[in-house]
Amino acid sequence: MKEQKNLLIAMGLTLLVLLAFDYFYATPARDAAPLSTAEQSPQTDPQSAGTNAQESDLLPQTPTIQGGAGQGNTGNPGVSGLAGNGMSRADALAQSKRLYLETPRLKGSIALTGGFIDDLTLKDYDTDVGKKGSPIVLLNPLKSSDAYYASFGWTARPGLGIDVPDAKTVWSTKETMLSPDNPVTLRWTNEQGLEFSRRISVDKDFMFTIEQTVRNPNETPVMMAPYGLISRRGAQMGSKYFVIHEGPLGVLDGSLREIDYESLREDGPSLYDSVGGWLGLTDKYWLTAIVPEQSVPFKGRFIHSATGSGRYQADYLEEEVVIPSTGEKTVTVRFFAGAKEVDLIERYESAYDIKLFDRAIDWGWFIFLTKPIFYLLDFLNGLFGSFAVSILVLTVIVKGLFLPLANKSYVSMSKMKAVQPKMKALQQRYKDDKPRLQQEMMELYKKEKINPLSGCLPMLAQIPVFFALYKVLFVTIEMRHEPGFFWIKDLSVADPVLITNLFGLIPWEPTGFLAVGIWPVIMGFAMFFQMRLNPAAGDPIQQRVMMAMPFVFVFIMAAFPAGLVIYWTWNTLLSAAQQWMIMRRHGVANPAS
Repeated sequence: MKEQKNLLIAMGLTLLVLLAFDYFYATPARDAAPLSTAEQSPQTDPQSAGTNAQESDLLPQTPTIQGGAGQGNTGNPGVSGLAGNGMSRADALAQSKRLYLETPRLKGSIALTGGFIDDLTLKDYDTDVGKKGSPIVLLNPLKSSDAYYASFGWTARPGLGIDVPDAKTVWSTKETMLSPDNPVTLRWTNEQGLEFSRRISVDKDFMFTIEQTVRNPNETPVMMAPYGLISRRGAQMGSKYFVIHEGPLGVLDGSLREIDYESLREDGPSLYDSVGGWLGLTDKYWLTAIVPEQSVPFKGRFIHSATGSGRYQADYLEEEVVIPSTGEKTVTVRFFAGAKEVDLIERYESAYDIKLFDRAIDWGWFIFLTKPIFYLLDFLNGLFGSFAVSILVLTVIVKGLFLPLANKSYVSMSKMKAVQPKMKALQQRYKDDKPRLQQEMMELYKKEKINPLSGCLPMLAQIPVFFALYKVLFVTIEMRHEPGFFWIKDLSVADPVLITNLFGLIPWEPTGFLAVGIWPVIMGFAMFFQMRLNPAAGDPIQQRVMMAMPFVFVFIMAAFPAGLVIYWTWNTLLSAAQQWMIMRRHGVANPAS
């Protein structure tokens, strides 16, 4: 019958969407690769300036700038000799004298040899929930096996014979600790007498400000160009989730650029001209980003080198500047290294006028829906002190918005339930005449004012909300490690208490669709009860398919974040209660029969 077919189609579409979510989003596409780095220099390596330089790849107007930006995938002998020996983190940290840094949220150090920002731990975030967790280590030194660091400096044309700081440069400083209240200045003088200084300050969160100054005491002006880079090592790095972008990204030339690690390996460097913007490397929750002065033109680049364990890099190179005789030049750049907290990212965007900095958080295509849902959940969390409770309240709000549509649907389904005896009579009378049966059924719908399509609408309308909430739970760090109800310690991951191994009594760790937790089973029972309220399908095969749907959904939803399963369960229960009351009001004595 047409109404059952329409309902079946709606359920099939929903199932198809959830299967696609499960395949592409909820289930990791591949194992996460270890943190890594690319030890190349800015659009070259400052430390190997002039080696294999092919500046025309990026800066055709100045083809001979020392250590030019066009090294592409050629690697850099000056760095590869230093990095790639795979030291432990502790041994690598011990290789250089260090300037320590500590803020309310960060702890680490800066290597005085090379001036790298290469040791950073996030004090507010742990790897796991509870006592098993340890602080998140974001940056690692150049010589470590999982090097990940930032470097800033100057490049100069090889023919000018100007010495610029490199990876072996030992900077001097009078300070011993960098903190929000205590900026530090690093100094170095080359053989020509040029005095290089680097003033580094950091706020109470995750933003560094680097002011680089060159003072020229000589009678001859000099020319050089400032750069910055973020470098990371890893042979086959890539996102383990299809639903989010992890890797090189930035806003260059006014547009968001998201470059996959895989495409960078296969397609080569990505080069951009930009005025303002930013660029860096992102993980699901963590970000490193360089933010040049927003009014200054620069060349931005993402590159990969297959040397050693593989190296990835985001870098920028500004235009050459002239340091006049007996004069000086200062350039400023900012460096973000920390957690992608929504309020903080947007505060930085506003404070420093950073173009589209909020896109560092992967809101997805439905940003117009995803961000409002996050803001609402965050507001509700401020009221109730629990994101789990906020999800329940959000569900009620969403149900309220769709109330007219749902009421119309359930009234139609109530009428269909009430005329079940008449429908069965028609099926029996015209069982051998399908065209006549369809005609009689349409006449019955018209007479009883039943719209068989209305039953599909509430279910289909929930899909965008479902996706947006999934995105919020999955990508925003505010949801990470947020507790749910009872045994749920983290709303952003799947229910950990599994029925399939009898709650841990069986020494077996189910994976994939077999890792079924308690909440997906509760959801399955809620869906089964709501199914009982719907008019029975006339075809026995359709009836069996409909009865199997809750069981199938249990296995599909098992891999989804627990917060999303709680939402779907609560939404189903509210829908069932609403449907029950409307059916009783329209004369259906026992709606679940």
